[in-house]
Amino acid sequence: MKYIVAERKRNMEHYISDEMLQQFEKMMRNDEKSDATVRKYMHDLKAFQQYAEKKQPVTKQVVIVYKQYLMEHYAVSSVNSILAALNGFFKEYGWYDCMTRSLRVQRNSFRRSDKELTKEGYYRLVKMAEKRGNTRLSLIMQTICSTGIRVSELEFITVEALYSGRAIVSLKGKTRAVLLPAELCRKLLKYVRAHNIVNGCVFVSRNGNPLDRSNIFHDMKALCETAGVSPQKVFPHNLRHLFAVTYYEEEKDIAHLADILGHSSIDTTRIYTLVNGKEQEKQIDRLQLVI
Repeated sequence: MKYIVAERKRNMEHYISDEMLQQFEKMMRNDEKSDATVRKYMHDLKAFQQYAEKKQPVTKQVVIVYKQYLMEHYAVSSVNSILAALNGFFKEYGWYDCMTRSLRVQRNSFRRSDKELTKEGYYRLVKMAEKRGNTRLSLIMQTICSTGIRVSELEFITVEALYSGRAIVSLKGKTRAVLLPAELCRKLLKYVRAHNIVNGCVFVSRNGNPLDRSNIFHDMKALCETAGVSPQKVFPHNLRHLFAVTYYEEEKDIAHLADILGHSSIDTTRIYTLVNGKEQEKQIDRLQLVI
């Protein structure tokens, strides 16, 4: 994004106006940021705008104090996500004196089992959705879990893709082909025929628009109690995570997994290859180094 020249010529006192936020949102969309990214950035920026109004103008010290507030109320990953939004905004307007560093995080050597969705838990969720007559939700979960796509990429699962056996996903400036399992295509073709969906996106609302991720999230959470699965393990991204873990355990090919998931860096994919804490405890115990 290009800097806004007029704003860079302002005096050293910085103030966030609604017009500036609107302009920043427009520039993000012009840069083809995903809708999810735009919504997340705007939510974080508006929250900071409300906070900063009590301490006008915006200064590095105000940002540092806000950072401390975030650290007391949010997880490290969430704090860094919010700081990324603020720094992106500050950089765009040339407010380099307000930018702050993200928190340094030591990478875990194992996955947290208390947040890990197992195959058994996934099966129970799918069966519960079917038992409740929510075929669409059942198929959404199966689609994400059998392909490893992001929930934001569901819109690329089209009727046309079902006939070719592959979906062309174009997001965040990158395009990749996602192979669709034959059994999944069979189930989805049966679904679209039953619902008179002849072309375009398979999973749509009553108005014909792609489903909102928040609706999918809440529908999945509603299955937890009766399916006997902990709510903290149930959200769309954990289905993608389960695909990645299962694929790596079977193939042990991290480079190919990175391509399937659409990762630019294998470092990102490494997160999915970690064993859970209990398994790592067993591995360490097998070393037998305590006499």
